[in-house]
Amino acid sequence: MTKLKREIAVVGGGLAGLSAAIAFAREGFDTVLVAPKPSNGDGRSTALVGPSVTFLSDLGIFDGLRRQAQPLAVMRIIDDTGRLLRAPTVEFRAGEIGLPAFGYNVLNSDLAAALSAKLAELGDRLVVVESGARTLSYEGDGVEIGLDNGDTIIASLAVAADGRRSVLRQAAGIGTRNWSYPQTALVLNFAHDLPHNDVSTEFHRRTGPFTQVPLPGRRSSLVWVERPETAALLVDLKPESLAEKVERQLHSILGKVTIDGPVQAFPLSGSIADRLTARRVALIGEAAHVFPPIGAQGLNLGLRDAASIVKAATMARDDPGSSTVTARYESERRGDVLTRTIGVDALNRSLLGGYLPVQALRSLGLATLSSSSMLRRFAMREGTSPGSGLFGLPETLRNAFAQANTPPR
Repeated sequence: MTKLKREIAVVGGGLAGLSAAIAFAREGFDTVLVAPKPSNGDGRSTALVGPSVTFLSDLGIFDGLRRQAQPLAVMRIIDDTGRLLRAPTVEFRAGEIGLPAFGYNVLNSDLAAALSAKLAELGDRLVVVESGARTLSYEGDGVEIGLDNGDTIIASLAVAADGRRSVLRQAAGIGTRNWSYPQTALVLNFAHDLPHNDVSTEFHRRTGPFTQVPLPGRRSSLVWVERPETAALLVDLKPESLAEKVERQLHSILGKVTIDGPVQAFPLSGSIADRLTARRVALIGEAAHVFPPIGAQGLNLGLRDAASIVKAATMARDDPGSSTVTARYESERRGDVLTRTIGVDALNRSLLGGYLPVQALRSLGLATLSSSSMLRRFAMREGTSPGSGLFGLPETLRNAFAQANTPPR
């Protein structure tokens, strides 16, 4: 049993936790990452947008991902509900707001590999302890974290990135509001005969979204939201039969489909923490909020959390776990988390609801976006970089996208 004292302790080795630990270490903080050895087999992808691209570029991560990252130049929404009140098709084009792409779709496994490689470059500034956290207590001006392996970490600030069942969040006495949906998301990757032309297409169906997101080459990732009983049947299909159903749901816009890799199923649920902070504790990622896989919000929100807590800590280097730091982080992140939570929940429930007034409101909203270039540009800016809808995109974001699109030497 040993005691390790560091300025920052990041607990949780998911993508948000890895990113936060790297960012703290690069800013000069003595950091420890507490995380069990990661398991393999995550076949999902993430559409990285706006500040996520900037954050990863600043960490020196994105350059190594460019060959595996697929630009998303067009996002298309098609009403495939078959209901009486149907919305027109809406296309959002990055060129309308002066960007080559809204973001970049990357496999989570590729992003994790890039982050792990960066960990190895940080030397003694970042220590990795392959263990889970078990307890949280306080000792003087620090927080004490008891580990599964019997060791203890003492830090000025504990960053809880340990997922939806966060041990640190529970130990800090932070409650959550939780809910579930009568839906399951199937997640898979597939190859197709026709080029995707950098276009992501989201079909809005009565059971939920059916979203194709481009990957490099003639490949795409898919999030298919269905009723749980239907999803259970689809998972058990032979790849050839499942491919036929995917092509049919895509209305053959990408030609013949071939399933590429495993099919994963996730019951849909949501959660939001009552607070994002406690004494010397800050929640990020799924420890703070859980989203259904709609609108590319989950990891992007987690990366914004990571960037925000690091920024707050750098403004109080003498005590990065002080109440000033946690209050600043709470203030900066609460609005973004709450509005995204409400927005994603409302969109998903609008598809499930069969009431005509709900259908009318949803159809009217999409029709307005389709017909108004001003509102469409506002929505694209806000979706790409929260808070920029009224003021246009910041120069740092434009520069990050330009750098990401520069061909590797």
